[in-house]
Amino acid sequence: ENEKSGNRNTSTSTQSFTFIINEEEKCKDKTPFLVLLISTTAAELQHRNAIRKTWGNEAAVPGVDIVRLFLLGIKNQGTNDVLLRESEQYHDIIQQDFLDTYNNLTLKTLMGMRWVASYCSGARFAMKTDSDVFVNTEHLIEKLLRPLPPPTQNYFTGFLMIGHRPIRNKASKWYISEEEFPGDRYHPFCSGTGYVFSGDLAAKIVSASLTVKFIHLEDVYVGFCLNAKGVKIAHPPHSLFNLHKVPFSPCVYNKIITSHHIGPHEHVLYWETLQEKKHTC
Repeated sequence: ENEKSGNRNTSTSTQSFTFIINEEEKCKDKTPFLVLLISTTAAELQHRNAIRKTWGNEAAVPGVDIVRLFLLGIKNQGTNDVLLRESEQYHDIIQQDFLDTYNNLTLKTLMGMRWVASYCSGARFAMKTDSDVFVNTEHLIEKLLRPLPPPTQNYFTGFLMIGHRPIRNKASKWYISEEEFPGDRYHPFCSGTGYVFSGDLAAKIVSASLTVKFIHLEDVYVGFCLNAKGVKIAHPPHSLFNLHKVPFSPCVYNKIITSHHIGPHEHVLYWETLQEKKHTC
């Protein structure tokens, strides 16, 4: 059990992991407008390939520097040669040596945060999302980020969760024990399906993680880190971020940022249809 949980009762559990695959040079000669941090597992190659050629294409939004990174842990102690080859081909994978389990999603997100803070601290914005989420990167940039008045600091938004309480029912996917979290209410947080933040927050979240007690619910944990730094989450404009699967139509998808439960073929179908038809909306 302890191996699976990544020693989650020590405050240093968030600090003790090493990069096995890293992309230190990605921002050497550019300060991207947006870094996409996409949580994935080794098996999800088709999701990654679909995202690479659709909404996660670094050239998806003309004139905007985007950097795409897939976040992975390890499946077992050995290195995965297939993954190394994929990394050499695309240079968009980072991986640390924690076990890639549901209980370690917090470690995966913190790895992405630490990467931005260490290797791409000039990035204006970053977005953390999952490989089964469709992201309309164009709408994200044109409707949410580009119109923002500078300076863009301490900015964090997504599907806002307020007043949520810990679930003590062991059958629930979001169960959390009294031992892991004794409190009776969470700080506000944004659903891990997709949240957007200014680049400066990556380092602040990493530094908060040194003292904020580890919680395996990744999005809840990030909310605790923001609270520790006194950062207020911004309310997103209405219905841009969606936790469910939005039924596809180009004119609907043209006006949203996220839709959940998307398979590899759907990433491609939705994106291509959107490019063809969005002008008619």
